[in-house]
Amino acid sequence: MDYSQFFSAALNRLHDERRYRVFADLERIAGRFPHAIWHSPKGQRSVVIWCSNDYLGMGQHPKVVGAMVETATRVGTGAGGTRNIAGTHHPLVQLEAELADLHGKEASLLFTSGYVSNQTGIATIAKLIPNCLILSDALNHNSMIEGIRQGGCERKVFRHSDLAHLEELLREAGPDRPKLIACESLYSMDGDVAPLEQICDLAERYGAMTYVDEVHAVGMYGPRGGGIAERDGVMHRIDVLEGTLAKAFGCLGGYIAAKAEIIDAVRSYAPGFIFTTALPPAICSAATAAIRHLKTSSWERERHQERAARLKAILNAAGLPVMSSDTHIVPLFVGDPEKCKRATDILLEEHGIYIQPINYPTVPKGTERLRITPSPYHDDGLMDGLAEALLQVWERLGLPLRKRSMAAE
Repeated sequence: MDYSQFFSAALNRLHDERRYRVFADLERIAGRFPHAIWHSPKGQRSVVIWCSNDYLGMGQHPKVVGAMVETATRVGTGAGGTRNIAGTHHPLVQLEAELADLHGKEASLLFTSGYVSNQTGIATIAKLIPNCLILSDALNHNSMIEGIRQGGCERKVFRHSDLAHLEELLREAGPDRPKLIACESLYSMDGDVAPLEQICDLAERYGAMTYVDEVHAVGMYGPRGGGIAERDGVMHRIDVLEGTLAKAFGCLGGYIAAKAEIIDAVRSYAPGFIFTTALPPAICSAATAAIRHLKTSSWERERHQERAARLKAILNAAGLPVMSSDTHIVPLFVGDPEKCKRATDILLEEHGIYIQPINYPTVPKGTERLRITPSPYHDDGLMDGLAEALLQVWERLGLPLRKRSMAAE
């Protein structure tokens, strides 16, 4: 039997649906972010990255790089094992304490990625609650969906941020059934924010636990970077907060923070935690340095919000179809998978601008877009150049523009 035919057929389906993914070979340059080197088929090219999740540029911060280098020099590279077998090293213990403090919780637990923290965290919590009903927001990330599915309990999906629908499902479940509400605080493809205070109100009224994914908000919002929950004053009302070290903190890994007994139960039962090697000491030290810095420094957050607001104003003034967003996410509507991919190819090859196309299944078909994430280090000149390049691409591909605002006249 020719087994390769199955894989070829699967790949052909992706090509036919115009959603086969092509990765750009990029080499970031510490100290020059967002500038990078693109190792193109025709050789090295200088490019500007406009879609990184290193939102604040902490991946190049001297404190973060210094902590990583110092720790690797002092204790070596790998963790040496799973958490149970020699892998609970001191920098990791320090990092978990730092994360618990960041979110005002009794404890936290580290995982190898944000995806794994959702996948195994939600599944384990659900399995430990008899007859648990999970109420999941319709736009939850794939990692949350997988965690819910693997939990094996009943689940119901409520319309995105629809409080009336959520309350209807909570009421139907009855007061005696255990319930877990799972949502994100900031949805990364549209840039909208969940009504966390009202969700907490409903959870308390109907006796439900709350699990909130803050991966696109930690480090970015709140007086100390605790996320949307800290900004909105509801951090203490949320049972489990999940986050990542790979975005605003510029490192790698994921975590959950909660009461000590919840963390201890997940630590004791979660296969995705028990049977995997711990994060390396250097990564943990670097993440701790980033968190400590952002707890006391507001410059990065303030500058970042100013940059995002300016970019939205420039693109809107140019008549480009910026999708509404109150956060640092700047989505630009395309609505066609082939043109979305072609637009990013032209931007990269002809303008030295790297933006990855966002197509199905990341977003629904017909809502394909460019997802732009300015950082504190994208200056006015880079923004003006981006707007000019986008206008040229829009005209070339016959994509519709909005009526230009008076600011563009």
